[in-house]
Amino acid sequence: MAFDWVFVALMIVAVLLTGISKSGFAGGVGVVAVPLISLKASPTFAVAVMLPLLIVMDVFSLKAWWRQRVDRLLWLMFPPAILGVAVGYFTYGWFDEALLTLLLGIFSVLFGLWGLLKPLRGRLLPTWVGRLCGGIAGFTSFIAHAGGPPLNFYLLQCQLTKQQFLGTAVVFLAITNVVKLVPYTLLGLVTFDNLTIALLLMPVAWLGIRLGLVIQRRMDGELFFRVILCLLILLGIRLIIDGVS
Repeated sequence: MAFDWVFVALMIVAVLLTGISKSGFAGGVGVVAVPLISLKASPTFAVAVMLPLLIVMDVFSLKAWWRQRVDRLLWLMFPPAILGVAVGYFTYGWFDEALLTLLLGIFSVLFGLWGLLKPLRGRLLPTWVGRLCGGIAGFTSFIAHAGGPPLNFYLLQCQLTKQQFLGTAVVFLAITNVVKLVPYTLLGLVTFDNLTIALLLMPVAWLGIRLGLVIQRRMDGELFFRVILCLLILLGIRLIIDGVS
């Protein structure tokens, strides 16, 4: 792999956007990181090098949002997420990555449009929908660190404050990333070279986290939710383009 300046720039942008996403937007925009890096490297490399960075970002984010989590939602969604990660591990290499990217993009657009055009603010979705979203989030997180869209889809309907939404999403994604370390290691994705690259990008990750905290504190709750939903739509469009190209 040629480490040219375009590749370096893509890595920096991907990590910066992911850092902003982790602290300010509950992982929503971070889904673009793997497709972005994959423009100049293999998707396998992209997910491998991003995992240690995500875990470090999670440490920074947890300090800010740990006390804002909603435990009942974590207990509802996390067990299915473990199952989703397990499915990703046992089916690794079975699926065409372009098809997975396309499907994730379609789901993201549908999730975002549903929230914008018909928000379910007056009632909660059934708990089985939460479990299903948790399982899907675990699977898509394993495949492409893209657990944000299905997670956000359910949490946005739970009548949470902005702080509760962020706290629950941050804790969910952080625990899921730690769980993913085991299957990633078993598959040989955690290597010395990948860890070295991740270490060099740590300052960028820290900067993204700080920017995300500043951005989210300057938005009111209603605008915040609309931004999340619009991000889902934009990212979904990007993923659809990647999937069909």
